[in-house]
Amino acid sequence: MPILNQPRSVIPGFGLTMGFSLFYLGLIFLIPVAGLLVFTATMSWADFWSAISHPQVVASYKLSFGASLVGATINLVFGMLVAWVLVRYTFPGKRIIDALVDLPFALPTAVAGISLVTLYATTGWVGQYLNLFGIKVAYTQLGVVIALTYIGLPFVVRTVQPVLEDLEAELEEASASLGASRFTTIRRVILPALLPAALTGFALAFARALGEYGSVVFISGNLPYRTEITPLLIVAKIEQFDYHGAAAIGSVMLLAAFLLLLLINGLQWWASRRR
Repeated sequence: MPILNQPRSVIPGFGLTMGFSLFYLGLIFLIPVAGLLVFTATMSWADFWSAISHPQVVASYKLSFGASLVGATINLVFGMLVAWVLVRYTFPGKRIIDALVDLPFALPTAVAGISLVTLYATTGWVGQYLNLFGIKVAYTQLGVVIALTYIGLPFVVRTVQPVLEDLEAELEEASASLGASRFTTIRRVILPALLPAALTGFALAFARALGEYGSVVFISGNLPYRTEITPLLIVAKIEQFDYHGAAAIGSVMLLAAFLLLLLINGLQWWASRRR
């Protein structure tokens, strides 16, 4: 029994804290998820398949997962760049920019959606100029991607930033002194150290975008088969008192998100072992 053979901790209370942690985890997460799956299990297979395979639902899957993947990928690249600038350089207004990174955390999603519509509508501050080149953002799939990119950026920055702060600049200097080019230093010294944190930030940004509702519902226009996301479709099912249909779609989203996060965690484990 390994737990009994462990040395006594300076701060006791393992059993109490472990029990409370399991109780809290079960109350907040496991019981609601289990309730959703149990409620979905009361449906027949024919009704379940009919609910999740409707063409309108399939179109919402493609948009939600596709836009979330694109937004998370964009945040992975530019989030690492923002974190690098905030850690490695000193410039006027650095603290203000560092604080602005957390703005999507504090700003209500509905306010973010209204702000994006104000900016990117054809009469908006930015949209009116994009419209001159035939680029329409509001009420299109591009607008959905922009909204999901906006809300996911802090996850990558705040995950990568502490790792960069712990990564000593002397390692980069030593690589350069040994004759390595800048690209080689980035590829062999910096990226391996950042890869686990970057994958974590990517997974968090993707999961956050997958369940986003408030900021997307305004800028998407909610056009069926075109700009209708899956969370909006679930809300519509509930408003129509189609609870089984909403539970079925929600179960598919839950399972898909779980499998994707499991894949990301596997990649993190592989990156850590390789490092």
